[in-house]
Amino acid sequence: MTTPISLLGGMVLTAEGVLETTDLHIADGRIVETPGAEATVIECGGQYVLPGIVDLHGDGFELEIHPRPGVEMPFPIALGSVDRQLLSHGITTAFHGLTVSWEPGARGLGPARRFMGELATLRPRLMADHRVQLRWETFAHDAVDDIARWLDEDPLPAIAFNDHTSSTLETIQSGDSKSLEKWAQRAGVTLDRYIDCAVAVGHRAPDVAAKIQNVAALAWQAGAVMLSHDDATVSQRSANRALGMRVCEFPLAAEAAANAVARGEHIVMGAPNVIRGGSHKGHMSAEEAVGDGLCTVLASDYYYPSLLHAAERLVNRGVRSLGEAWSLISANPADAMGLADRGSIEIGCRADIVVIDCAGPWRLLHTIAGGRITCFGFGACQA
Repeated sequence: MTTPISLLGGMVLTAEGVLETTDLHIADGRIVETPGAEATVIECGGQYVLPGIVDLHGDGFELEIHPRPGVEMPFPIALGSVDRQLLSHGITTAFHGLTVSWEPGARGLGPARRFMGELATLRPRLMADHRVQLRWETFAHDAVDDIARWLDEDPLPAIAFNDHTSSTLETIQSGDSKSLEKWAQRAGVTLDRYIDCAVAVGHRAPDVAAKIQNVAALAWQAGAVMLSHDDATVSQRSANRALGMRVCEFPLAAEAAANAVARGEHIVMGAPNVIRGGSHKGHMSAEEAVGDGLCTVLASDYYYPSLLHAAERLVNRGVRSLGEAWSLISANPADAMGLADRGSIEIGCRADIVVIDCAGPWRLLHTIAGGRITCFGFGACQA
């Protein structure tokens, strides 16, 4: 049970994507028609009242757990910090992009097991809705049994199919020691050890396609959302679609994104790409993709504040209306991840709400997650 809340006089974003000045009432963690008795009142005159942000891919948590190479912070402290960061940037549902790789160190199978176990224990104490997108490295065959077990958990994780191993082997062949040294440092091993591990794993290449089919079948049976990653061609998008990967994440080519759009699939790109004015890797521009109708979802990727401010930039630059821009970070990611109870302000929906001061640069005043008010000094809650 949560205390009833009434948000009065705000400009509420309706399910139709337009602003309507009205009152909004919350009880028992849901949006309701009438105010509850002794409700906490928040005056919202002249402010945007919007659905909470849904982040379907964010790995900013990695820096909280490992703030320095070789340094690991206690999980409850790290995730508690992540929880506050999410809410302070309007993110009420977060899918943590948990890499499950063959690599030694922080992105290996051992840390992934610890993450899944400790999150399950800590989740009831957190205020945002913390979920997981398993970023399975398709050469990490030792992880398949763990993935099968995790697909029996509640909440059900999503799974993205990643192949960074092939490009790592190409980097080894090219002799690009700068990139390899960075990856070795992340893995906590010497450069020679990292190269030896990658080359050994590379011998699994003939078995990769069968393992992908196996994991895709497990995910399909469990009803998990599957995401492809870095689709570079139409044929690659088509092959991934055939395996059940109906969300196209970070496509590398407009043709692949257009192929997904033509089939009504969601296309995910990074919100940092929008606020920086382009990809830091020289890939597709997310702002241009949004403008061309080739991006339906923005994700925080590696920077939680980017979602709110990417929407602001798209509105201010006239790329999208407020309703259209906000759908990229709320309604559409909720739809992509199969969460029908959020992403929209409608009676009966989960009460995930943000209140924004829109007079000048956007400023988050309040975040309500699951019907609970979380304030971080941006605005005062009035009883």
